[in-house]
Amino acid sequence: MLTQAPKGTKDVRPNDAYKWHYVENIMKEAARVNGYREVRTPGFEHTELFLRGVGDTTDVVQKEMYTFLDKGDRSITLKPEGTAGAARAFIEHGLFNEALPLKMFYFTPVYRYEKPQSGRLREHHQFGVEAFGGSEPTLDAEIIMLGYNVLKNCGLQGLSLNINSIGCPKCRERYNQALREYFAGKKLCETCLSRLERNPMRILDCKDVDCGRDADNAPVILDYICEECAEHFEMLKKILTSLEIPFNVNPRIVRGLDYYTKTVFEIIALVDGSPLTVCGGGRYDGLVEQLGGKETCGIGFGMGIERLLILMEEQQLLPEEPELFKVFVVSGASDQERIAAFNLVQKMRANGISADSDHNKRSFKAQFKYAGKQNVSYTVVIGTNELETGKYTLKNMVDGTQQELEADEIINLIK
Repeated sequence: MLTQAPKGTKDVRPNDAYKWHYVENIMKEAARVNGYREVRTPGFEHTELFLRGVGDTTDVVQKEMYTFLDKGDRSITLKPEGTAGAARAFIEHGLFNEALPLKMFYFTPVYRYEKPQSGRLREHHQFGVEAFGGSEPTLDAEIIMLGYNVLKNCGLQGLSLNINSIGCPKCRERYNQALREYFAGKKLCETCLSRLERNPMRILDCKDVDCGRDADNAPVILDYICEECAEHFEMLKKILTSLEIPFNVNPRIVRGLDYYTKTVFEIIALVDGSPLTVCGGGRYDGLVEQLGGKETCGIGFGMGIERLLILMEEQQLLPEEPELFKVFVVSGASDQERIAAFNLVQKMRANGISADSDHNKRSFKAQFKYAGKQNVSYTVVIGTNELETGKYTLKNMVDGTQQELEADEIINLIK
């Protein structure tokens, strides 16, 4: 077990890291053109942050969090999602005093104790965006479009957007009462029974196959939202229609976290004919206040990077692995030759050329074999004759041509 990663975790190997860089650069560029700046928050937070923010009746809090007592007897939880930490940072650093809306993005590991499955590990990674201090549905549309464009720019086809409104606390009082009346006669699992009075909407999230909740026929929130929430949702639909973005209104989307209000959405991709959520988010207009800050509206989303990479791999959307080195310097075994090779490599690197030389005192043949495995574009040979003349043999590994050049000439040619 010592040489195996813990269950539900996965290494990113050196020859796979470029795939992550590729999608992260697409995400960063989408964030940049929309005015989102990067925020980095700790990998763990005080447990109370997630109890109050995510909600103590959610599956995340009740079943999935990694929580422990530290040496100071404080309850600490590994981050199960990114929004609560971003909201905490927004409050702690007085970011509400900046020009609003304040737009942030992040890359973060998240930790959830659940059955590992393809694209959803116990430690997985998310690209997230959060915007604090914008109340209009134009910001909802911006967030949705940012996520949609990231996926389009990654090359994914057949995307579909599902949206819903889950109203505000005022709307949800009537809706929760309707849910209590509906679920009261059902044979609910133990978890759902505990939610019936406190937070019946979470019953809609239950994943227990033996729970007799019959959520498909339950009341839908859209029948209960107030006039303000309805107007907000109608405006969002008009904006998306004007952008010619196809969408479906799915009244069953409630998302699994308690901080959501009004707009919630999911972007779906088809995998072997089955829908897979690759991006999801929504509004959380009461979260900052709930965590002890000033009343500030907000909206954001999370996008699973592992899940996105799996889809891109299946659809052959990822580029070939880039060359590791452009140049490999082959040298003889003497100290002078090896030092000359090492110095030339350093000079190349200082000029922005990726280069390497032998670190194992291998033969000329073995060095050329290694260079071939690295698919380098050029090799440079430094032997006894080259040291005497001051001119090294540059070989183009693509067309096989060779030239005798001084070090600076080689660098200028390759640059």
